[in-house]
Amino acid sequence: MTVPRILVVGGGYVGMYAALRLQRKLRRAEARITVVNYDSYMTYQPFLPEAAAGSIEPRHVVVPLRRVLSRCEILNGTILRVSLAEKIAEFRPHEGRERVLGFDYLVFSPGSISRVLPIPGLAERGIGFKTVEEAIHLRNHVLGKLDVAASSSDERLRRRALTFVFVGAGFAGIEALGELEDMVSDAVKYFHGLRRQDMRWFLIEATDRILPEVGLDMGRWTAEQLRRRGIDVRLRTRLLSAENGHIVLDDGEEFDAETLVWTAGVKPHPLVRSGDLPLDSRDRVLANEFLQIQGARFAFTGGDTAAVPDLTRPGEFCPPNAQHAVRQARRMADNILATIRSRPCKPYRHRNAGAVAALGLRKGVAQIYGRELRGIVAWLMHRSYHLSRMPTFNRKSRILADWTLALFFRREIVSLGALQRPREEFELAARTTPRKPAREPVTP
Repeated sequence: MTVPRILVVGGGYVGMYAALRLQRKLRRAEARITVVNYDSYMTYQPFLPEAAAGSIEPRHVVVPLRRVLSRCEILNGTILRVSLAEKIAEFRPHEGRERVLGFDYLVFSPGSISRVLPIPGLAERGIGFKTVEEAIHLRNHVLGKLDVAASSSDERLRRRALTFVFVGAGFAGIEALGELEDMVSDAVKYFHGLRRQDMRWFLIEATDRILPEVGLDMGRWTAEQLRRRGIDVRLRTRLLSAENGHIVLDDGEEFDAETLVWTAGVKPHPLVRSGDLPLDSRDRVLANEFLQIQGARFAFTGGDTAAVPDLTRPGEFCPPNAQHAVRQARRMADNILATIRSRPCKPYRHRNAGAVAALGLRKGVAQIYGRELRGIVAWLMHRSYHLSRMPTFNRKSRILADWTLALFFRREIVSLGALQRPREEFELAARTTPRKPAREPVTP
């Protein structure tokens, strides 16, 4: 008898949690699970701002898939196309030949990518904030600009290096800005000739509010708190150009900046358009209340990629956040098991509990079941909630240890920007080494 194969496309919240629940609940030889992800780890994105600010070791915000999913086959590479009609997926590993993966059941959760607009200079100058690599790069970049400013007497260069622009006032933008501004304010005291007031921080948002998830009043309070910290919050403002680091806003302001962080939304992974998946007008995979892809009872989807009906709000879809993704993964895994065992599936239903956001060390904002929290209470709520959701006791313990050490020691202020150019030193040594003349061929 052939063992059914479950193919999990994507190792993020939905993919990893669904595979984890499946490997725990499947009986021996009941099914095989294959997880395909570009990286060999899952990134817990809510902790990226703290990793960028040095409050958490970057390695502690990622979960190694092979360790957690020990009973699953892990493949690293790219899925090129998914065909529901043929029940196949075309897979390209990082090295080697492409091959076709067959499946009997599918978990489709490739996640999302940054929604980049055709703004001149954005692709060349912008820094995203969705991966741990981007968080590490941003930290090194910002601290490197402090080194540049402290080492130069050129006022124009110093002003350009000390100007930081964040576009997008959702969770990612607000938390990244709050944590990094907090880190720089603490670090600047170690840089001779630099003062906190020398920094210029901009938050650019096209709409008329920030952090809409926490409510209008708390969004206004957050904007006011950021302004009190010297951050220039610009609402109803758009970025027009960033060519050569020259920032042009649609309110008429122009200035130079070496740092441009783009967090203005996400869009479904391009893989959704590569096969025969049913999509809505926003390129989200259409799903029913059982998290099944419409027209395919053997295929399931959730998270950022999916349009999942919200049964608690008729006519609307579940918001693409970690709160829903983790719970969708559990329901999805249970429904796959029910399908394999010829039992009825259960609908996904979850009432949104609220939202929490950190604004830096001991600063936060939250709305939990309609109750508004702010300051250190909200910050503690943010840390407690996300620590409880972090996969594995190993990672929970390491993050808790990072926070405990931070009570006794200051954050590191070292920029390791050379990590992006690891062979530069060796190449310099090679260029300065005299070349040995080639040996003349021996004539017989």
